[in-house]
Amino acid sequence: MTSLSKKIKISGVGIHSGLPVNMVIKPSKKPGIFFQRIDIKDSKLIPARFDNVGETLMRNTTIGDKNGAHVQTIEHLMAALFICGIDSAIIEIDGPETPILDGSAYEFINNLKDAVDKKTDIKKIIVKKTIIARRNELVKTMPFWKKIKTIILNHTIWRRGNGYVKISPNENGLLIDATLVYGDKIIGTQSYSCLLDGTKKSLNKFIKDISKSRTFGKYSEWEWLKAHGMGRGANENNVIALNDAGDGTLNKLHCPDEFVRHKIIDAVGDMFTSGGFIYGHLESYKGSHALNNLVLRKLFADKSNYEIVEK
Repeated sequence: MTSLSKKIKISGVGIHSGLPVNMVIKPSKKPGIFFQRIDIKDSKLIPARFDNVGETLMRNTTIGDKNGAHVQTIEHLMAALFICGIDSAIIEIDGPETPILDGSAYEFINNLKDAVDKKTDIKKIIVKKTIIARRNELVKTMPFWKKIKTIILNHTIWRRGNGYVKISPNENGLLIDATLVYGDKIIGTQSYSCLLDGTKKSLNKFIKDISKSRTFGKYSEWEWLKAHGMGRGANENNVIALNDAGDGTLNKLHCPDEFVRHKIIDAVGDMFTSGGFIYGHLESYKGSHALNNLVLRKLFADKSNYEIVEK
């Protein structure tokens, strides 16, 4: 178990609310990552775990009670905590979503990397069997009202009907193969692979090649999103904005495949809601936060699917 040597304060705006948000990441002797809403009286700790994910429709991962104490968009911070080897912390936050910062994991990592206290290995979760979560499973299990809400808030789910996330055994660490398929010419089909094996080399490669990749969306959808309570904190510094034709962006890309590299960040963050270092091969084809969460729920539904190794 590894925590922090000191408190880390991070402030910014929420990507959806556009409101200021302050966050203090505190050392903890309790295993696990927990959030606490200090703006809500007597708020209890909110575990950042896959079985406490309550919402993924707003194109992010939300933990807690959507109608009560909850925290949105935890995935970039969770990815940073994983890369820094921190698996024990209490995160006090005065709003319903983490600050978006630059839209990637890089600034979180930069804040955390020098505050790690006596780093030890995160517990390993060894995948023993192949598990697959398909897009059509998400749709089939939704009640009618939720299907309608999904169409409104995340209509891309229907364009990606054959998407899936699969996890299978891999003894070398967490291998992620991600593929995006978009109709927008600037994206098209993009694939990217990343192996995280716990070595300094693999962590540094993630920081150098992946961690700065930002979230993205269409500029033409921005007014609609704001009208529906989303994207009010988005700007040219934290979101890649696709033009209306879909053949270019309104701000400069770090690299042509920054889109799929950002999906690697999302996947790493979502996988860390497992509570450990997953040793497995994660294949994401037209994936999403919802599918990442579903594959974890299916993995942990049967103890024969995995083995936990703690040092």
